[in-house]
Amino acid sequence: MIPTIPFKYATLALLLLGPLLPGCATHTRPAAQAEAQAPTPAAVLATMERVADWQLAHPSTHETTHWTQGVGDAGFMALANLSGTRKYRDAMVAMGERNGWQLGARAYHADDHVVGQTYADLYLQLRDPAMLAPLRARFDAILAAPHDGTLEFTAPGNQDRWSWCDALFMGPPAWVRLTAATGDARYLDHAVTAWWRTSDYLYDRDEHLYYRDSNYFARREANGRKVFWARGNGWVMAGLARTLQYLPAHHPARARFEQQFREMATTVLALQQADGLWRASLLDPASFPARETSGTALFAYALAWGVNQGLLDRAAFAPGVRRAWAALVASVQPDGKLTHVQPIGQAPTGFAQDATEVYGVGAFLLAGSEVFRMALQDGTTARAAPRTVRVTNPGDFYRADETVELALGPNASQAPLAVMEADTSRLLPTQRIGDTLLFQATFAPGEQRRFLLLPANALPALAPPDVKVHARYVPERYDDFAWESDRIAHRTYGPAILHVPNERVGSGVDVWLKRVRRPVVDTWYKRGEYHSDHGEGLDNYSVGTGRGCGGTEVFSDGKAYPSSVYAGWKVIADGPLRAVFELRYDAWNAAGRQVAETKRISIDAGSNFSRVESRYTSDQTGALPIAVGIAQRKGDGHLVRDTSASWMSYWEPESAPNGHTACAVIVPGQATRAATDGGDALLVGSAQPGQPFVHWLGAGWSKSGDFADARAWETHVRNVAQRLAMPLRVTDQE
Repeated sequence: MIPTIPFKYATLALLLLGPLLPGCATHTRPAAQAEAQAPTPAAVLATMERVADWQLAHPSTHETTHWTQGVGDAGFMALANLSGTRKYRDAMVAMGERNGWQLGARAYHADDHVVGQTYADLYLQLRDPAMLAPLRARFDAILAAPHDGTLEFTAPGNQDRWSWCDALFMGPPAWVRLTAATGDARYLDHAVTAWWRTSDYLYDRDEHLYYRDSNYFARREANGRKVFWARGNGWVMAGLARTLQYLPAHHPARARFEQQFREMATTVLALQQADGLWRASLLDPASFPARETSGTALFAYALAWGVNQGLLDRAAFAPGVRRAWAALVASVQPDGKLTHVQPIGQAPTGFAQDATEVYGVGAFLLAGSEVFRMALQDGTTARAAPRTVRVTNPGDFYRADETVELALGPNASQAPLAVMEADTSRLLPTQRIGDTLLFQATFAPGEQRRFLLLPANALPALAPPDVKVHARYVPERYDDFAWESDRIAHRTYGPAILHVPNERVGSGVDVWLKRVRRPVVDTWYKRGEYHSDHGEGLDNYSVGTGRGCGGTEVFSDGKAYPSSVYAGWKVIADGPLRAVFELRYDAWNAAGRQVAETKRISIDAGSNFSRVESRYTSDQTGALPIAVGIAQRKGDGHLVRDTSASWMSYWEPESAPNGHTACAVIVPGQATRAATDGGDALLVGSAQPGQPFVHWLGAGWSKSGDFADARAWETHVRNVAQRLAMPLRVTDQE
């Protein structure tokens, strides 16, 4: 029997005793381990899809909210973020819908929270409130009534706390994702505090490994070493990676998490076996010599993520990752079945070689997602290497789905580009308009995030982006012009409506209310009926000849001079992230001046607001007093004007059974006073002919799931105004 050896002497001991241990290899003798050939991104993705397709065709029989399924779901999301097809994300959406977006039944148990990671990841992409509501309600209830107490595993109610190491994969990544999705830092704070409580209890500071739970403190393997099993520590390392993905770089706990990650990574790499795998028992590999893929996949995922983040030295760790991936691929049968997956259990055991489980597939897909990224960088030349773009939120407020505008320069190649989130390795939807590349991201207060700019031809495939915005001329309905994001829709009126008897309209802006996150404009026009809510939303907004929601007019000496309907249109861009179009208004008499206007309007995915840039021409020189208006209604509405911040918000009286409509306008730095014109509340500014006059118009709905009351809407308006006043800082680094 080999005696117990303190960790600081482990490397020397393994070097001396390695030949005596079956299958034992050491980090200090890399020559003894055959270097695996670096895979190509296409090969990695093809293997991931083959394994995923087998799992979809052979679904697990566990409950759909069981932890095993939740781990599999996390892997499917990692694949969905890289694949050229939407079927894997569609499968996850279908799973969530079947579950009603509910977690497992045990309120406090981390195993029943893991599926929430996928719900939050889906919400971050699709922003459907239903995806997040049960997760948020569950975690709010835990925060309101925490179950504190000992972490001793045999104590009553011990699994209401993270008292076993696996919980650090199941729980914390869901909590930090909920902060990313909502901007509420309480969830992240809980995850950080609870992590270090568990770490202080289960982490062996000499061995730099985690005990499974308190039952293992005094146990020893056949060789006399402490009992640390691979999959348990794989859960922790993968949990570290998935928590760090959403822990802001400036967070005070970040350095401590990174230190633990590096400590564990160094230990784990030293324990990798010559065939690239880790045996079930980390310090006594001879006692469980069978190939085991679930723990190996979790380690491969974490180590590859660390290499890709620059937390681990690439030269030292990448070869081990490649060996692990080669060994994992060797355990995939031709039909895609992943084998050698140790069954569910608290400790290492024997098992059949062809054993598989959905959590093993999930771990494999997670590993593949980071090996894919490693392969991208391994396969690029210096000329095609990714460029790092750093984007900083300078404000002390949360920004959801902020559009990043990256100036490429007038001489930039027209070759398509791809953008990858550096912390999650997710490929992001992009849109190019002229010399500007657009993508979207979410930022914590003061957070700086990194993004990789890649040539699209370096990737095996790119999934079709979600089209979340749309703008079009509607000749079939009296020359309407309509535009929408995934949050709201608008229209304004064109020349043909002037010939319709008894129609009294002008250049005001109409609002179409949406409760779905998909385009509706084309569907509603085709249906020809949109004044009733059929589960998608409706148009119950009245514009008439007023300003509606954000229309403009010349406002001189207390009198309004609005234009007529638009006379011409031009679409400049139509998604997927931004729609841009122009409307031309023929000259009209405004207090004795002939004035004409061209509006350039744009709307971004994820936004309730449209940007409007008006340029006026006039037969006279001098500034034009321009008012931006909101139609007020009879009844108990709530109007707020903040002229110092140049914004105005209105929460309309309830229109039963269709709830409340909200409208707001923001005139950054240009509104000088408030006014009223008949039924319209106005913000008045000044425009010089030929120069841009910029304002923003936005709308919301109490039944959309976003704004429960006037206060919620006003908070959102303030946040948008803050974002406009403090734009993101973008640094493009070669």
